[in-house]
Parts: sequence; structure tokens; C-alpha cells
Amino acid sequence: MRTVEEKSQSCPECGAAISADSRFVVWCGACEWNVDPQEPQRDGERLDRARRALARRHGERLLTEFTADGRPRARRDAASLLAFAIGLAVHGVTLALAFGGLWWLVRGWGGVGMLPGLLLLVAAWSLRPRAARLPGAVPALLREDAPEFYALVDEVAGVVGTRGIDRVVVDACVNASVVVAHGVRGRRLLVLGLPLWEVLTPQQRIALLGHELAHYSNGDTRHGLVVSTAYRSLTTWHYYFVPIEDPSVVEMVVNLFYAVPRLLLQGVLTLLDHLTLRAAQRAEYLADREAARAASTEAAVGLMDRLLVAGSVEVVLRREANRAALTGPRGARTAEAGGDEIWERLGAHMASIPENEYERQRRVGARRGHSVDSTHPPTHLRRTCLLVGPSLPAAVVTNEDRERRIAAELAGARATVGRGIVRDGFGD
Repeated sequence: MRTVEEKSQSCPECGAAISADSRFVVWCGACEWNVDPQEPQRDGERLDRARRALARRHGERLLTEFTADGRPRARRDAASLLAFAIGLAVHGVTLALAFGGLWWLVRGWGGVGMLPGLLLLVAAWSLRPRAARLPGAVPALLREDAPEFYALVDEVAGVVGTRGIDRVVVDACVNASVVVAHGVRGRRLLVLGLPLWEVLTPQQRIALLGHELAHYSNGDTRHGLVVSTAYRSLTTWHYYFVPIEDPSVVEMVVNLFYAVPRLLLQGVLTLLDHLTLRAAQRAEYLADREAARAASTEAAVGLMDRLLVAGSVEVVLRREANRAALTGPRGARTAEAGGDEIWERLGAHMASIPENEYERQRRVGARRGHSVDSTHPPTHLRRTCLLVGPSLPAAVVTNEDRERRIAAELAGARATVGRGIVRDGFGD
């Protein structure tokens, strides 16, 4: 770990005294000189930029609504109902393709007339409603292998008003999410990003679980089986009509033929995105409230602050992976020997981040509208919503003995993910 060099200087703008950590941006809390020295990067995708702008507007309006309403609830508004209807229509088209394929197959049985039927059945099969699938190359935690962790999840789920999950998988992302997996059986999957889990306090981890599990109970349209699978089907259709690159003359004609259905599908995808965005924003605020109810308001706010400095987590992990790569075979042997050291160094770095860096990130986040992704409300608005509401105590708490048991259950996945980061790189 690098040596921390602290120094004092005067702000060149207002003359106020500044206490600076050499590892982070030097800035002035009085006049905000140099608070955001880097120009914010523009999102490359037009749809993503529009979604972020809309998310910010929805987030501001919903914050006003939430602060005025002491007990906000999930709602099924007209936009959500229309999105549900579009989802049903998408699956109806797929069903029509399947019946049409069967009709052609029976009608042309034994002859060339079977060909249209087979093509329609192949199309229907590829566009069938599909829920998210289990990631194949990451450690999975079964209930019998991690009973204490699953017990904690079940306890948090009871507080937020839903049931627990069926499977936990661990990956190297600085994130966490819940999805409905395993097709129409609706089995629940928690994807736990170990880098995020490692930098949280025990109560912040409970807040993280509470937030994710609350998506199952707060009416989030995008997490519903009908809309989420319809979105995947539309994305598959859109992929089929992607124009051919460097086309020949014949392929140029094909691209021209593809243009109309591609634009139509893009329009439906955009419409579905806009219809569900406000409900998704509301769901995030409600999930934050449930996280505070499960783990305490203080822990939920602390989770927001950790999300603001997630960039530091990524920097540390990339540095550790690059360090191993530069040492050649010795670095590879170190990676195979054990992956725990990377988490120890990450924890030490995160513990050393000074409070003024958190404050700087909060101010930068408010300026830029920082959010976890383009569907989430800006983080500073989520934080404000928690702070203006009532301060809630923790409904779920842990102790050192329970934390040790959970850590022992996660030890295998911890080492596997750590070795993978050191050996293969972070984010590659």
C-alpha cells in the first residue's frame, strides 16, 4: 500500500486552508475550487444519454413526491399497464409464429411445403420468452453449502416482505442484482459482486441485500417476468435485423429490406424503455427505503457513499491485476497460490479513504447526476430521500460470530474470484 502523504495549503481561489491527501484530488470545500477537475465523459449511445436525462427528471419529480408522502407505495400506473400489454403482445407474436409454423408443417407434410413451417418454428423457438440464465463461469453458492448466508438473506427478505432466493452466484463486478432465472419456473437468483461485498460494513451488506430483495416486492415492472422476457425477445429480434457490414450489392438490398423492421423494433424498444423507466425509478426509491428498514438509515446512506467511490475499487483491482501481469510467471504462481491478498489490500485502501474525498464525490455526483446505471435515479437524490425521511433503526443485525460463519462460507468463492482477477485481469 502506498504511503499516505498529507499536506496543507491555501486555496488559490478563496485562500481557505486545505488539508490534502496526495492520493486524491486536492480541492476546496469552501468555494469548490477543483472539486471536479475532469470533464464528464459523454455516453456513446444516444438511447443511453436520453435515458439518463429522463432518469434524472423522473428522479427529481419522484423525490418531491416521496418527501411529500410519508409512506410512498408501489403503483401500477397507466404506463406500467401499457408496458405489460406490449409485453403480452410481443409474446403473442411469438405464439402466432409457433402456431403458424405448426399449421404449415401439417399442411405441407411430406413435401416442400414443410419448409415455411420449419422456418417459423425455428423463429418462434429463438424468440421464446426466456428469463435470465445462470452465469456459467462464476462460483455458485448452494443453500446447503452456505446455510448461514442464506439464513441472513431469508431474514432480510422477511423484513422487506418477500421470500428468499433460490441460488446465489458470485462474480467480480462492483455491483449486485436480482433476477428471475431458470425460465418460466421463476426461480430467483442473486448475483453478488464480491468486490462490492468486500468493501461494505456488515450493516451495509444487509442494506445491499434489503435493496436487492425489495425489487421482488415493490412492483418493479422491469423485474416482472412478462416485461423482462419481452424486452429480451425484442432485443433478439433487433439483433436479427442488424445491417450487414461492408455489404455486397445483394447485401445492400438486404440491408434496405431490413431497415423498416429494424426501425420499428427500435421504436418499440424505446417506447417500452420509456414506459417502464418511471416505475423503475420509483422501485429504486422504494428499495432504498426497505434497505433502510432492514439495516438502518445510517447503513443505507453509507451504502450510497460506497457506491460513489466505486471507481476506487476498480482502480485498486486493476492495479493488482496489472502488478501480477508484470511479474510474469511469478505473478501467475501467486495468483494460483491464493486470491485473498487482493481483498486485504482492497479493504485497506477503502478504509483509508478520507472523509473529504467522500464529500467531494458527493458534490461531483450532484453536479454530474451520478447514478449506478442509466435506469437508476441519481445517487445524490437517493441519498437525499433517505436523509429527509425518518431515521430508521436496523431490523436485522449481525454479530461477530455470525459474520465469521458467513465469511467462512464465502471463503471458497472469495479465493476463486480473487485468483481470477489476478490471473485474468479485472474487467477483461
